[in-house]
Amino acid sequence: MRVAVGSGNPVKRAATERALGDDHTVVAEPVASGVAEQPRGEAETVAGARNRAERALASGGYALGVGLEGGVARVESVDGLFLTMWAAVTDGGRVEYGAGPRLRLPERVANRVEEGAELGPVMDEAYDMENVAENEGAAGVLTSGRMDRTSALEHAVAGALGPFL
Repeated sequence: MRVAVGSGNPVKRAATERALGDDHTVVAEPVASGVAEQPRGEAETVAGARNRAERALASGGYALGVGLEGGVARVESVDGLFLTMWAAVTDGGRVEYGAGPRLRLPERVANRVEEGAELGPVMDEAYDMENVAENEGAAGVLTSGRMDRTSALEHAVAGALGPFL
């Protein structure tokens, strides 16, 4: 089965490949998310994932479209700003969703993001790294490598894929 992931980011493609297994061909189809570069809140993050999935599928010749979107959000009754990750999968008739883990951002990072900065560059600067978003991701940095962005996104994709399998 041919599956399109709505992103040119190699981490998102790898997460989708891991979730699907070897019986599928995953093709990266860079598409616009239709949301802010730094989604804020669960609704905007979910909308970005859905838009990517639908646009990837519409690029043609695929059985499924997968969209992945990371954002930041507040969680009811818990202090702080959290990293959040959502996946959407569509076959053109329905859309299913899965979420990745939520990780509380350190205050120094959260403050900068709340001032309007994008998480990736803030993480690069705060941890003196380069291209965190396309490597271990904030999830990898915040867990000291016990989880990386690929594995976190893989769980989101697996959750969204379940109803199609």
